[in-house]
Amino acid sequence: MAEPTERIDAVADYGTRPAGSAVETLFPVAVKRRRKRVAIQKDQGRGSLMVKQSSAKTYAPLPSVWFGDDSELIDKMLRFYPRKKPKDILDATVNCGRFWRGLDWKIVGMDINPAHNPTVVGDNTDMPFADRSFDVVVYDPPHIPNQGKDGCKDFSTRFGLTVKSPKEQGYSLSYMYPPFLAEAFRVLRPEGILLCKLADYVHGHRYQWAHLDFVRAAEIAGFCPCDSIVKVRQGPIIDPRWKVAHHARRQHCFWLIFRKSKKCE
Repeated sequence: MAEPTERIDAVADYGTRPAGSAVETLFPVAVKRRRKRVAIQKDQGRGSLMVKQSSAKTYAPLPSVWFGDDSELIDKMLRFYPRKKPKDILDATVNCGRFWRGLDWKIVGMDINPAHNPTVVGDNTDMPFADRSFDVVVYDPPHIPNQGKDGCKDFSTRFGLTVKSPKEQGYSLSYMYPPFLAEAFRVLRPEGILLCKLADYVHGHRYQWAHLDFVRAAEIAGFCPCDSIVKVRQGPIIDPRWKVAHHARRQHCFWLIFRKSKKCE
């Protein structure tokens, strides 16, 4: 009878021995277990090999929560969502062009305010472009309808806060969405992509569901809602004059992705 150490060595070496050998006769249970482990290891090895061989062809994942700059995210979205590299890109709310700083994409920047020196001065609810002119349209409407009496904040300078929403509109900017979406659908080519930055907000002691209003309006316009990315800012907007809070302070916004198609993929 083999010594214990010899038994271990013999069984461990069974993977290289033919079936029906003396080792199998002496240690049938141990050999069976060893054979099962060897088979599993071989399968795992083949799986690892397949992953390594296919890794070069896999896509770079785009996270659904984003902590970086808008410009870097836009660059990644333009490489991720269009079916082919877009050639004609319209920023329909270009403002000072901060989305495109440091990027190599050639865009047409449109803004209703000529002070920003856009490529085209125009109204995004009545665009001066022919049908099917663009592969991608980018839209970043004002996130806050009324700044209030505080003239110290630079919302107008930083975010183009030039639009007001009266009480009759429920202090909501959602009335702006349908006319813009109709024009965006018109100027986009089939399978074109619409990238929109929206932020929910609290105004008049009421939560305004801006991103949901936009999704509903986009579906009515004919767009297919495809994806969303939550962009997180460093901290919520606060004011020392606020003494009581009834809602969580907004610390994020949404990038919504739509396609001019019946399906996303």
